[in-house]
Amino acid sequence: MTAPRPAGAGPSPTAALALGAGAPLALALLALWARPLLPIDETRYLAVAWDMWAHGQWLVPHLNGAPYADKPPLLFWLFHLGWALFGVNDWWPRLVPALFAAGSTWLTARLAVLLWPPGGAGVPPGVDSRRLAAVAAVVLAACLLWTLYATLVMFDMVLAFFAVLGVYALARCWRRGRARDWALLGAAIGLGVLAKGPVILLHVLPAALLAPWWSAGRLGPTRARWYLGVTGAVALGAIIALAWALPAAQAGGPAYAHAIFWGQTADRVVDSFAHRRPWWWYLPLLPVFLFPWLLWPPLWRALRHWPREQSRGDTGLRFCLAWLAPALLAFSLVSGKQPHYLLPLVPGFALLAARLLIAGPLGARNERGRWYDGLALAGVAIALGTGLLVVLERAPALAAWPDWVARASPAWGVLLIVAGAALLLLARLPRRRQLWAVAPLSGLLVVVLYAGLMHPLYARYDLRPAAREIADLQRQGAPVALVGAYYGEYQFLGRLRRALTVLHPERAGAWARNHPRGFVLVYYAQGLPHGAPAPVFSQPYRTRTLAIWPAGTLAARPRLLGTN
Repeated sequence: MTAPRPAGAGPSPTAALALGAGAPLALALLALWARPLLPIDETRYLAVAWDMWAHGQWLVPHLNGAPYADKPPLLFWLFHLGWALFGVNDWWPRLVPALFAAGSTWLTARLAVLLWPPGGAGVPPGVDSRRLAAVAAVVLAACLLWTLYATLVMFDMVLAFFAVLGVYALARCWRRGRARDWALLGAAIGLGVLAKGPVILLHVLPAALLAPWWSAGRLGPTRARWYLGVTGAVALGAIIALAWALPAAQAGGPAYAHAIFWGQTADRVVDSFAHRRPWWWYLPLLPVFLFPWLLWPPLWRALRHWPREQSRGDTGLRFCLAWLAPALLAFSLVSGKQPHYLLPLVPGFALLAARLLIAGPLGARNERGRWYDGLALAGVAIALGTGLLVVLERAPALAAWPDWVARASPAWGVLLIVAGAALLLLARLPRRRQLWAVAPLSGLLVVVLYAGLMHPLYARYDLRPAAREIADLQRQGAPVALVGAYYGEYQFLGRLRRALTVLHPERAGAWARNHPRGFVLVYYAQGLPHGAPAPVFSQPYRTRTLAIWPAGTLAARPRLLGTN
């Protein structure tokens, strides 16, 4: 018979896993209601998947009729899987990242039990692996970076899942060393490559290579057998990735082959062609990425009072450090940096934070919080809520501000202020219960972000009306062109089966004269030109206005092609 849990014992594994799996799914459903698919990334990735689906091209991804070498095909195949089951829709692709976030939470909890098993070698006394797993699941689900990207159609949450799966498989190889564990590691590497390329190796190989250090002499196999197993797993991963890459390179041609084997890996590492940042760029952003935990004093207090005499032989702690530190260093040195590049490291942070908290403020004692435990987080919530109310108060008098600012509801600012005040009142709760009070903060910020910005997101970023207009023109047999850069914004939204012609502004006039029955989409930064006739279609887009003109109108009035 299971003993009853003591009062204030903190999150149970079942409740923690339910939170970790349910929170991203709930927020993804909110995002389905509160915002359209966002250009340019979300619409671009769905455009690639749609082009593959519409033309039966499963090997080489295409965007607007041309091979798309920026990303491997696994995410697109996952979209196709849902479309095969449920029909072509936009809700399934938007749930895929949340489903992988839920799977990553489950793997993180399993990894906690594997790294700190009850009575296992290298596990300090008093460490309850089930409670540690529960705390890790809560910490992971509540990190702002994790919470936000679970609602976005991007590759990184899928990559994060296979990174955690690879690290989990590596821990199994250490504890058990069976052939199927090495095979699982190889499968995680191979599928990670198909998810986002060889970057998966930065998340898995450092911990594998540093095994003699973190295992503290407890490495099950000999070093030779260990590194032979690692080599075999990497080889298996390469076989899985090459099973797609080699035939895709042959089908896509020399330029596509160079791009997938070299251009998107080595060129990006040596000299990024996009998102170039200084080496220290991630460091000041970590409190935002890992909000609310780096602003919660009990975590820092646990680090300051860390029982170092117990941690010297803590193999689980060393394992997490070998996983996180080299990867963070590598991503800092790479020239291209984006917040989501660190997403696969968040589960490792959750494990480290859980280990610190279990040894300290969430340990055996039912220790009550201090009055200032919630001060920083309450200050952030109250400041954001007050700032929102001030903006809404002053917006009508500020002509330079967009008109939609004044339409946002002040209730969201009031909600943030109330949440901040509640954190101050709950600061004296036992810290195990405080954890549950702090955890919803990131989710609340995402809710406020989506609900508060719902009107402008639909007003300025919903391209479905323009996409439907283009689809209607194509069904009538009219050629359609676009002036400027095109990232596939209209392909999926309009279910277009023909590529758009992309024109340089200097060549648009000649195209219009040569295609009198055609139509041209033009962007304007300052609204439609004064005195211009009515276009076939127009709508706001971001800070600009897009208009669709008959080619004959543009041929007769070339000044309408003067985008600005």
